Amino acid sequence: MRIGILGAGDMADALGTRWIKAGHEVMISGRDPEKTRARAAGMDAAAGTFRQAAEFGEVVLLAVRHDTADEVLEGLPLRGRTLVDCTNAVEDGRLLRDMAAHIARDTGAHVVKAFNLCHVDVWRMTPPVFGGRPLAVPLSGDDAGAVAAVRELVGDLGCVPVDGGGLERAALAEATMAFMVGLWATGADAQAIVPPLEYVTGG
Repeated sequence: MRIGILGAGDMADALGTRWIKAGHEVMISGRDPEKTRARAAGMDAAAGTFRQAAEFGEVVLLAVRHDTADEVLEGLPLRGRTLVDCTNAVEDGRLLRDMAAHIARDTGAHVVKAFNLCHVDVWRMTPPVFGGRPLAVPLSGDDAGAVAAVRELVGDLGCVPVDGGGLERAALAEATMAFMVGLWATGADAQAIVPPLEYVTGG
């Protein structure tokens, strides 16, 4: 699969490197051509402009800061394309806006929310397994083909894709991240607030 990544930072490196090792072709992009080429060389990826990466990818990953996303996405040929949104508009533990829905409205892309709940270093793990249990990655999107493509990419990381519902539920994933950030800031183990599956409906 060809994957175009809008961004050349840590998330682009972490996810892109893993996907390259899984046999995918990756092009990263950034504002600074020199830094982008240097990052790409270290990943064994191609480097290009934001437009080139958008045109290159069968799947496009948005991996930039939420406050720069509008500028990066402006004018890109994304209508009807699969776009993975891993951003969180979270500051000081507060959710500022529903990024996935906003991006879908502005671009016309088939947006799938994914990869937004973990620190970048988790995505560098090969694979992310905790206590013998592979990391589960919820996917929220409205287009079945787009969700299927992202499910494949999740599996290539050694993770388990789970159905997060339609795109309207992406805001819940973003709010979950904002809530967990607030807990982590106090030193709490956020995972400990959720009981095992067999106790969800009573025990």
